[in-house]
Amino acid sequence: MSSLHSIRPARQGESGARLLGARQPEPAGDCIEVFERELDYLFSTLQRLGAPRADIDDLLQDIFLVLHRHWPTLDLARPLRPWLFGVAFRVVRAHRRRRARESPWGGLDPEDASDGPDRTLERQESLAVLWLALEHIPSVRRSVVMKHDIEGLEIVDIARQLSMKKFGVYARLYKGRKELAFAMRRILRDGLPT
Repeated sequence: MSSLHSIRPARQGESGARLLGARQPEPAGDCIEVFERELDYLFSTLQRLGAPRADIDDLLQDIFLVLHRHWPTLDLARPLRPWLFGVAFRVVRAHRRRRARESPWGGLDPEDASDGPDRTLERQESLAVLWLALEHIPSVRRSVVMKHDIEGLEIVDIARQLSMKKFGVYARLYKGRKELAFAMRRILRDGLPT
């Protein structure tokens, strides 16, 4: 690779007067060498910018095209990485915009949101086990478990509804949950009655 501040002889038809240190357009081969040297940096930069892994090769090609197009006018006396970072940032941003325009809307081809027959059967069996197990809990504790765990009421509200103290609600909830777990294990072990 040639030095950044080298003076090359004037070609035919060019002016013989050249300034020392003035950058002349370099051959395209030097552009490729610089790109290859900065490839690891660009790869990690694209990852940090959140580029999808599957798109990084395409984005690197886009960055090379920008580098090659601007190669004759680049000031190589200045660090190249900040300029490459800016290019990478703009390429990723343009890629995201393009993806957003090209991606079909979710509502154009909606997926079937209903459960399949297997899932429906599984849900029905789970509910049957739950209701059967709830029948094995005495009603004073069953009502507390249902109000808290199924209806989602707070302990304070349950205590107010049942005219109880919070401690009594906690005690019934604790014992009711243990009874429910025991009943469910027994039903799952023995199977649902037919």
